[in-house]
Amino acid sequence: MIETAQAFGIDIGGSGIKGAPVDLNIGDFAEPRLKILTPEESTPEAVGAITKQMLEHFEVPDDVPVGIAFPAPIKPGKPLDFMANLDKSWLGVDVQAAFSEACGRPVKLVNDADAAGLAEVQFGAAKGENGLVIATTLGTGIGTAIIYDGVLVPNSELGHLTLKDQDAEKYAAASVREQKNLGYKKWAGRLTKYYGLLETYLNPDLFVVGGGVSRMSEKFLPLIDIKTPIVPAKLRNQAGIVGAAYFASIHQD
Repeated sequence: MIETAQAFGIDIGGSGIKGAPVDLNIGDFAEPRLKILTPEESTPEAVGAITKQMLEHFEVPDDVPVGIAFPAPIKPGKPLDFMANLDKSWLGVDVQAAFSEACGRPVKLVNDADAAGLAEVQFGAAKGENGLVIATTLGTGIGTAIIYDGVLVPNSELGHLTLKDQDAEKYAAASVREQKNLGYKKWAGRLTKYYGLLETYLNPDLFVVGGGVSRMSEKFLPLIDIKTPIVPAKLRNQAGIVGAAYFASIHQD
């Protein structure tokens, strides 16, 4: 692994598994990332084998922290009780122990939205921001991360707040805009209701909006009518890997 990297990050998704060495001095990849398609049967054994392959590909030394962003609430030492985007055989598994065994070394697990939020606070759009930051990812659903004065409050699921008698993400996610062929103005009206709800309950100091749609933030962010400052994410698709690597670096045993 290249010498400028201090940690290694892996981002596990329903369609792809991505990994790269990370230079934590600048919050960027130290080498181009490797992406491997998520196996059709995305069992713990199959996904664990790919993470080990990633570490071997980059020849990651044993003393380098390894962080993994995972699409579920993470409670080390406790079995997983929710899984949306991978095989249901993950249910009941202690994911941190499973990945550490598969990789033959200790690794640190963090929820994928939390990883992205940490990356934005440490290196991106919320760097230097005190107080309460809520980072969101608008995609198939709505992922959220709550960070107060740089400290993560893990495993928030604010995309599942009730809005219009349903999960908020079923009303306002980017996938809903595409499915219903909503214009950006009409979608921004839905997002105003969602972020307004978060604003009322939590009184944040800043919203950061990530996900692939953040590339087109100028088309909808200015139309969201709330009082709290709301800005696009900077790290975008790199956030999961960078955030996972950073999380591992600050949680070494």
